[in-house]
Amino acid sequence: MDAVNRRKSQRRATARDVARRVGVHASTVSRVLNPATRDVISDEIARRVTRAAAALGYRLDPFASGLRTHRSRMVGVLVPDIANPVYTTMVGSIQEVARKHGLRLMLHATGADPEDELEMVRDLKHRFVDGLILASLHLTDAHANELRRAAAPVVLIGRPPKGTPTDTVRAYSRKGAAEAVRHLHAAARRRIGFVNGPQHTAPGSARRLGYLDGLRTCGLPRDETLLEVAEDFMIEPGRRAAERLLARVRPRPDALLCANDLLAVGALSALRDAGLDVPADVALVGMDNTPLAEVTWPRLTSVDLGSAERARLAAELLLKRIEHPARRPRVVGADPRLVVRESCGAAA
Repeated sequence: MDAVNRRKSQRRATARDVARRVGVHASTVSRVLNPATRDVISDEIARRVTRAAAALGYRLDPFASGLRTHRSRMVGVLVPDIANPVYTTMVGSIQEVARKHGLRLMLHATGADPEDELEMVRDLKHRFVDGLILASLHLTDAHANELRRAAAPVVLIGRPPKGTPTDTVRAYSRKGAAEAVRHLHAAARRRIGFVNGPQHTAPGSARRLGYLDGLRTCGLPRDETLLEVAEDFMIEPGRRAAERLLARVRPRPDALLCANDLLAVGALSALRDAGLDVPADVALVGMDNTPLAEVTWPRLTSVDLGSAERARLAAELLLKRIEHPARRPRVVGADPRLVVRESCGAAA
C-alpha cells in the first residue's frame, strides 16, 4: 500500500487532477493557464484554478498543447546582430507582445547573411514555430520567392522588393536623414558630411538618399568628398571612416550625420582624437536613437526611427496573420522623429 501511495504521489499532476479539485472541466484549466485565453474565464474561477495548480505542482505543457491544437505557441525572430542595440530593443518589444499572448520566442542572429535568412524561411516547416519575424538589412528577389512558398506566416521588418507577398513594417529612414540635414542647416552648418554604413544594404541606401535629399532641400551643393562609407554599422568602423573623412577633406566639415548611433559613437572618438570639439567645431547627429545616445558626452542628437514601435507592429501583424491566414498583406511603419540633444549645438 505504501508503494502504491508513493507511486501516486510521484505521478505528475494533470489538468484533470486540477479540474477535479476545483470542480471544473479540464479545458477550463487549460484556458486559465494559457495567457491567450485567460480573459474568457471569470476571475474567481481563475484564482481557484491557479491555487489548485500551484498546490498540485501542475504546469501547462506547451508542447503537448501544440500537438493537440497544431500550434506550438512559439514564434521565430531573426535579426542581423544582437550586439546592435536596435535589435535588442526590437527583440524586447516583440517579447512583450508575445508574453501577453502566451507565446515564446526562438531567437536567431543571422550575421546579416541573406543565405542564412533564406535557409531559415525555407526550413520553417521543420522549426516548430507558428510564424516568423524577419529583420533584414537587404531583402532580395530571392527572399520574395521563398516567402511565396513559406510554410508558416512571415512578417518582414525592412524594405522588401516590389511584389513581396507578406506583411511588412517599414522604417522611413530616408525621411529621417533628410530631416537631420535640415536641422543642421538651420543651426548654421554648411559643410555637412555623412558617415554611412554599407551602401548595398537597405538602411545604407535609404539614409544616403535622405542625406542627399536634405542637401538639395537646403540648397547645399552635393560634394562626394564629404561622404564616407564604413565597412559595417558598428563603432570601430565608424571611427575609421570618420578618420578617413577628416584626413581627406579640406576645409573640414562643420557637421557630421552618421547613419546610425554606433557609427556616431565611433565618429565622436575620431573627432576627439583629432582635437576637435563637439559641437563647437563639428556638430554630430546619429540615427536610431538607441540608449547609447543618452550616455555619450555630449549626449547625441539622433533620429528616432521607432525601433520598439516597429517591432510591436510586426508582432501584432504576425498574430493577426496566424489567426487569419487569408487576409491581405499590409505595409505599415513608424514616422521618424529627431531627438535633439547637445551634440548638434542646438539642444532643446
